[in-house]
Amino acid sequence: MNQLPKNISVGIMSSEKISFCLKGKYQFLDKIYEGDFLVSFENQGLLYDGKVYDEIILTPLDYEKSCFELDGVIIGVDFHWQKKERQTFQGTLKLIVENNLVTAVNLLDVEDYLKSVISSEMSATSYTELLKAHAVISRSWLLCQFYDNAKYERVEKFSFEEKDVLFVNRWYERDKHTNYDVCADDHCQRYQGITKITTNKVKEAVDATKGEVLVCDSEICDARFSKACGGVTESFDTCWADKHYKYLESCTDTENEKVVLDLTKESDAQKWIKSSEKAYCNVKDNEVLRQVLNNFDQTTTDFFRWKVVYSERQLADIIKQRSGVDFGKILEIIPLKRGTSGRISYLKIVGSKRVAVVGKELEIRKWLSKSHLYSSAFVVEKESTNFVFYGAGWGHGVGLCQIGAATMSKNGLNYRQILEHYYKNSKIKKLY
Repeated sequence: MNQLPKNISVGIMSSEKISFCLKGKYQFLDKIYEGDFLVSFENQGLLYDGKVYDEIILTPLDYEKSCFELDGVIIGVDFHWQKKERQTFQGTLKLIVENNLVTAVNLLDVEDYLKSVISSEMSATSYTELLKAHAVISRSWLLCQFYDNAKYERVEKFSFEEKDVLFVNRWYERDKHTNYDVCADDHCQRYQGITKITTNKVKEAVDATKGEVLVCDSEICDARFSKACGGVTESFDTCWADKHYKYLESCTDTENEKVVLDLTKESDAQKWIKSSEKAYCNVKDNEVLRQVLNNFDQTTTDFFRWKVVYSERQLADIIKQRSGVDFGKILEIIPLKRGTSGRISYLKIVGSKRVAVVGKELEIRKWLSKSHLYSSAFVVEKESTNFVFYGAGWGHGVGLCQIGAATMSKNGLNYRQILEHYYKNSKIKKLY
């Protein structure tokens, strides 16, 4: 087991030029800086204050009272809510060269990072027990990777062709990052600095659970979470490596946990997805939704059950653009394998020019939308010259369902009960 980190590094943004404002005094080498600055990529280095450097580390002289602002930070990369923001951060600003761009990295205390994460993933005004639950799982997710037992199978992409069928298999893990621990967007955990920390409830929730993580068989849990499971949570192997975690098994998102649904059978999945069963995340209560959905998320209102319609030409064009493969006219969209929540892990696309099998969950969502489909729990029906997608849930559905957990919190359940519901076979352990 490796030593637990006190500080972590978060990759915020990359660009040819990065403008920032230092609020408070920051030190770089033997100089003190304050105010507005610009760093650009030049001559394989960083142009700053008239000189070129390999890297720049600006350290606050007063951690608590100093902060820096970054312009043009992209949130929701490639998703339907993608936008740019000006964000404020606490801690050290590190600027490095990465892929011929300037990358801004934030170095800060782990617990301060968590205060930002649970404010960015949800709302800083959320129910106290929901904030506590998210603090525990976000801490678990983060610290899990610093342990020797956290071995992740990295697959950027593999593809091959056999009998005129293209096979593409891809999933996305956090070990993609090499120059910092985690990124600031949905690929890892949303982290938007102190911009979204607007109440003391966040600090109180993190402090109340300080050092607490979920463990299973003496190992820290890789505690995944998503917006809305759609009524049934998914198992880990549907979305990532073919590995089974006892604490990331599927569960029905209702009070009656004895009802166990298995939607791997196509007929059962179709019936479930086209229905609207009772579930914690089947909610239209604005009070509950405001606990989880930040302003940019609140434009998404049809997350429990949704519908997308494409013409034949639209679908062919989207798949060609997103996959890089010209299928010609799309003839059929065929689910080959579903997980227990009905999410498709392998999908067959039959075109007039090409046939392909694509997986896993997120890659399927990317191929079938200009941004991403809400989830891969969908059925496809051909209506005249249109393809109609009927879907369930928002996100991969593994682990905690944020909207479901908000409902549980409103109903009076505490954070331990919430975690017991979504992470079976785990327990809370205080590490520090």
